[in-house]
Amino acid sequence: MPNIGSAEGLIGASLEDLDTPALLLDRQACLRNLHRMSEFFQGRRCRLRPHFKNHKCPALARLQLEAGSVVGLTCAKLGEAEILAEHGFENVLIANQVVGQRKMTRLVEVARRIDCTVAVDDPAQVLALSEAACGAGCVIGVLVEVDIGMARCGVSPGQPALELARLVSQSDSLCFEGLQAYEGHLVYLNDRTERSTRVIESMSQAVSTRKLIESDGIEVKVISGGSTSTYTTTAQIDGVDEIQAGTYATMDWRYYELAPEFEIALSVLCRVISSRCGAVVLDVGVKGVGGEFGPPQVKGFADIEVPAFSSEEHIVLRKAPSWSVGQSVQLLSSHACTTCNLHRQMIVHEDGKVVEVWPIEASGRLM
Repeated sequence: MPNIGSAEGLIGASLEDLDTPALLLDRQACLRNLHRMSEFFQGRRCRLRPHFKNHKCPALARLQLEAGSVVGLTCAKLGEAEILAEHGFENVLIANQVVGQRKMTRLVEVARRIDCTVAVDDPAQVLALSEAACGAGCVIGVLVEVDIGMARCGVSPGQPALELARLVSQSDSLCFEGLQAYEGHLVYLNDRTERSTRVIESMSQAVSTRKLIESDGIEVKVISGGSTSTYTTTAQIDGVDEIQAGTYATMDWRYYELAPEFEIALSVLCRVISSRCGAVVLDVGVKGVGGEFGPPQVKGFADIEVPAFSSEEHIVLRKAPSWSVGQSVQLLSSHACTTCNLHRQMIVHEDGKVVEVWPIEASGRLM
């Protein structure tokens, strides 16, 4: 039996020999997902900018770039951008607002090393970015975020976005790149036709805002947005240039309902630690499996109902096979992004054997 006391010692081990809970990635399923998405974008004007927040793993991000049709990476937090810069990724969009003096100091260090762009939706952010970049002698790219219906971040379409774009363009240390517009309020609509129709309607606000800004003499190089469940629609909208899809790389059962062309490559290996009174208890709970969009599913057992509530370290299955203590089980999460953030390594497997162990260097990077 391989020495499984270290990450290196895991190589060649059977999944049955692994300690649990463990985050698993089916290598071939993942690669098929990457190539399927890459093939969709081949020959299109719109390009892919994968979202690092899905897996937070530089090794997997590298495979996404190697698959092709990719212009750079998206991330959600400055801490993720720092990890990407440390690992040699040269083009990163922080699709979020970066606020606070300490973050400004960190941001300019990243901008000195790589091509870095951030989102803004307030004049105060623009002024802080401009001052920090000027003081550091670097240039930071900026996307004005437009709220097209999610009611989270973003200025209103039209004149408010134009005024913010003008302010960005007036700074010598900022480079106005364009707009960010995320149709996040629509990505979980189950009906694909309705989803597509409403995405087109929603993104039209960003496209019309682009035309308004361009009529003012300001170049809009890009509109960036999109997701794994909307990419087929958003990528074909005239005026949209980048798709920030993320979950396609790993997938979870909820996104699989929305984009079944991609395979669920991610699972959490766990083990039965107690079996009595007609119930089995698994050695993982909410600290190991993200469940924001529903409880996990048991891989290979669609008829097993997992309770909506799980404790921190346990899941109790009251309608399950008569598994004995020690039985290994794979769970499929409803949210791959938060699941990856809960783990520190990803165990990559083929044919039931471990082939690689990838550190998830950006897990826990919330700042």
